[in-house]
Amino acid sequence: MNATLREEFWNLPNFLTLLRIFMIPAVMFFIWGGEPEDCVIAAWIYSAATLTDFFDGYLARKQGLVTVMGKFLDPLADKLIVMAMLVMLVALHRVSGSLVVIVLAREITVTGLRAVASIEGLVIDAGQDGKLKTALQMLGVLCLLVHYRYDVLFYGLYSMPVDFHVVGTWVLWGSVLFSLTSAAEYFRKFFAALDAKRRGGAA
Repeated sequence: MNATLREEFWNLPNFLTLLRIFMIPAVMFFIWGGEPEDCVIAAWIYSAATLTDFFDGYLARKQGLVTVMGKFLDPLADKLIVMAMLVMLVALHRVSGSLVVIVLAREITVTGLRAVASIEGLVIDAGQDGKLKTALQMLGVLCLLVHYRYDVLFYGLYSMPVDFHVVGTWVLWGSVLFSLTSAAEYFRKFFAALDAKRRGGAA
């Protein structure tokens, strides 16, 4: 069993997931500098980290390497990188503390509910709102890491100034909306599955 877990831990998809976690201190180091150049470097490292989220899942499915360790590490890495960035951004006064409290409270609540569901032997799939929430969080954090206003070239034809701080703030508040709706949907599915299980047991 130990050898099998070691192999799972160091296969390529899980290695990429671990790499995503190890990139967090590098992003935090550069963002703490606060200068425009530091922010751009932090944003590039963060972008590379989020790309591993696509490749680890793709490789795990393609190579038949979906493992228990991977199922644990992948969502953990996603939450760690987003939460670490949000806490850092609060310290830098780039995001509202109340927004981060809502996000953290939602994640802790749903994680606790998932633990109860697992104990009850219930499998509850993540809804589309939850996936959209994660995508918006990652995009919003990326914009807030960049922070400053830059001229952005669109379609190679024209450029316009984009305030990445404003864009990131609106995107993150949008993610809060989907955070709450996805949490409500998860609760609904949980209680429906629990009722169905108890009715089946009573029968």
